[in-house]
Amino acid sequence: MKRKIIKIHEEKCNGCGLCVTACHEKAIELVNGKAKLVSDIYCDGLGDCLPNCPTAAIEIIEREADEYDDDAVKARILELDNKSKEIKHINVGGEEKLPCGCPGTMAKTIERKPIITMETMPKKRENTNENNSELMQWPVQLNLINTSAPYLKDANLLVAADCTAYAYGNFHRDFMNGKVTVIGCPKLDDNEHYKNKLTEILKKNNIKSITVVRMEVPCCSGIVASVKSAMLQAQIIVPYKEVIIGTNGDIIEG
Repeated sequence: MKRKIIKIHEEKCNGCGLCVTACHEKAIELVNGKAKLVSDIYCDGLGDCLPNCPTAAIEIIEREADEYDDDAVKARILELDNKSKEIKHINVGGEEKLPCGCPGTMAKTIERKPIITMETMPKKRENTNENNSELMQWPVQLNLINTSAPYLKDANLLVAADCTAYAYGNFHRDFMNGKVTVIGCPKLDDNEHYKNKLTEILKKNNIKSITVVRMEVPCCSGIVASVKSAMLQAQIIVPYKEVIIGTNGDIIEG
């Protein structure tokens, strides 16, 4: 049958994933960093994904396509929800506290002392190790961040996929210096929760800029989508930079 359906222009797609979260029918997935229509039967042709695409890579066209199948959509959503529940971490949102009262969630600002170098090290302390950490606060896991924590006020925010710090050797020096760092795993964690948490952070604090550092693997684009969706939801757009780290530890882009 001939009907209205979306068309995704791959050459325009930047892999942000905003269309994936906007599609209520779960008809779109990211494949190799590009948005793809999973099947004609999942697309109702209404175009909820269009307003969320920052590069105008999606349009509504009319072509021969399989009929939209609402039952298939419900089955797909149920299947995806079940998969998400299997790997979803326990989230701590807003002002909530972990039932265990875990001390690892206690917010604190970390003041850094000047780095000791060979030139400035006292002779009698020749064996003192250098302290090269640039961490400015605790905690760092986005699930554990208190959105009203004082260290977020007027902050330059670094949002990093947690693998990046292990892949890139000079992560502290090149990315964390002068920034409040929050980390998360866009593959294993709940990106919708991340979006809502970041929206709160933007609304409650005068965030100066956001830098996102992600790995090159396609699933890592979820953390980018969470940040961009949060800015749209909060209606607060701040200077934004994105850096992509290769699995070999090199900077691929940014």
